[in-house]
Amino acid sequence: MTVFRQFLAIPACFLAVAVLAAPEPAQAQNIFERLFGGGIKRKEREEVRPAPQPKKRVVKRVKISAPSYYTYRADPLVKVSFKPILEGRQEVNFAPSLGGNGFDEALDGLQDFDLRAYEDVAAALGEYYADNRRFIWVSGFSANARATEAVRVLGEAAGYGLDPADYSLSLPAPGFAMEDTAARYAELMRFEMTLSARVLLYARDAWRGRIDPNRLSGYHDFPAKPLDLAKVLDRLAHTQDVRTYLESRHPQNERYAALRVELEALRASAENDIVVDPKLFLRPGQSSPEFPNMLKLFARETDDAFRTEFKELLEVHAASEEYAQELAPLVKAAQKFKGLQADGIIGPRTVGAFAGESKAARIDKVEYALERLRWHPSELGSPRVFINQPAFTATYFEGGEDRLSMRVVVGKTTNQTSFFHDVIEQIDYNPYWGVPQSIIVNEMLPRLYNDPGYLDRAGYEVTDARGRRISSSSINWGRYGGKVPFNVRQRPSERNALGELKILFPNKHAIYMHDTPSKSLFERDVRAFSHGCVRLADPRGMAAAVLAKPVDYVAAKIGAGHSSEKITRNIPVYVAYFTAWPDDAGTVTYSDDIYGRDDRLKKAFEAIDAVRKPAG
Repeated sequence: MTVFRQFLAIPACFLAVAVLAAPEPAQAQNIFERLFGGGIKRKEREEVRPAPQPKKRVVKRVKISAPSYYTYRADPLVKVSFKPILEGRQEVNFAPSLGGNGFDEALDGLQDFDLRAYEDVAAALGEYYADNRRFIWVSGFSANARATEAVRVLGEAAGYGLDPADYSLSLPAPGFAMEDTAARYAELMRFEMTLSARVLLYARDAWRGRIDPNRLSGYHDFPAKPLDLAKVLDRLAHTQDVRTYLESRHPQNERYAALRVELEALRASAENDIVVDPKLFLRPGQSSPEFPNMLKLFARETDDAFRTEFKELLEVHAASEEYAQELAPLVKAAQKFKGLQADGIIGPRTVGAFAGESKAARIDKVEYALERLRWHPSELGSPRVFINQPAFTATYFEGGEDRLSMRVVVGKTTNQTSFFHDVIEQIDYNPYWGVPQSIIVNEMLPRLYNDPGYLDRAGYEVTDARGRRISSSSINWGRYGGKVPFNVRQRPSERNALGELKILFPNKHAIYMHDTPSKSLFERDVRAFSHGCVRLADPRGMAAAVLAKPVDYVAAKIGAGHSSEKITRNIPVYVAYFTAWPDDAGTVTYSDDIYGRDDRLKKAFEAIDAVRKPAG
């Protein structure tokens, strides 16, 4: 009874702490001995053996890999089967004057005809002509005006950044002897099928591009752009305006048109008259024979105000190879004029901004841009948001003009931002940051092995698969190597990685636009620092634009705490990659290939050419 009273006299909080602090059975025994004066005999204690401890599990630490780049595999060309067309053949006697259009009379020309095309083009030829037993491109014994116009359009493919050699063919010679009627029919039938195959290839390339972007890498993510090729032939058979129809297969937006104008201008232009080593790196006090050329470019590529302000310095140092200290303000002003970081250091970005690239390099970038636009919807939409990763910019477009443009930070080369398009759906104010598994495993887990309470102290919440909150310090993180069965999110705060707001367009890449507490990174010229998401220099401005609300409205929502707001308008967002891109006035800016995707695209074109134009 006395022992029981002693037990009741012990504060409950002490008991709770004692129990929580003593996970091992032997430790628990010692506590009860101290509390109750050792009521268990020594002999019994000796007979109680500690439970065997489980062996520590050795877990292999595995990193979650970023998407990979692929070796591009081009579709093969197949031999066109004319069996569906030949099986429907009618009995003929080579008397087209008695009726018909000569199609069945000409079918002998297909018996041993070896025509190669992509599988979908080959299938469309068989499908269309099996149901429509008449010529599109032939009238009587000659190619018709429709054929002449089609061949002319195909020959102008270079104006769209396509290769005319992929679609070239010649019209049949106009004259023939009547005794060679059967041979003439065979020639015309082969011309008919060849021109239809070339036209379909052109329409296919114009509509969705020569390259399947999703075969380039795991970073490329584009929906299919289906095109009913049999219907293309049907439209061509019923139109007298072949040019208008074929040109309508190309993207119908102002940026595509501006890039075509740039391509034509580049081809007609001379090579750069002032050439500077693109790898030049020069600080004040250093010398280089390239420096006089840079001074010429600073004077030419700025404006009258700049030339007036620095007239004397430009004249005095015109032929000097030394970058004197007194010229640093001039260089900084020139950099600022081009929107670069005004650090006074002449490096590759400064050289590129003033000297530009070679004519051939710029032509390549414009052709790559035309191809990439063919992966997108023909009409880009208005309003829209366009994020151009190589330029580190995000632009809000509406009513025919760029209404808002800002600097952005995109993914590091090891955490590249994907290339896709989507639709903006929601804005979160004072958002939570749901930490991606890749960051949990690759970056947080190594720290949590030694410091399991880190997440609790840093303002993160941990939940299990059923959504129950768990203390980070209570988890044995050492059990997990590459897959963590917990969700981690950072609570809204000034330290939150997403800052004041995020703009969501839900996608499988978990990419969105957001604010950031790391404002200083926007001052840099190269802004590839994120884990893949897009950080905005002016997030309130972008949120106000997509909401069609004043910035004060966004500020008030932020001040009211955590909340979400749906976007009621249809606003496409393009998370894009263009190393040549025009503004709304048509002026094209060239950017560095930060992720090496131009080189990947070039190799894909080479793979396509190897199939379409095999050597020998």
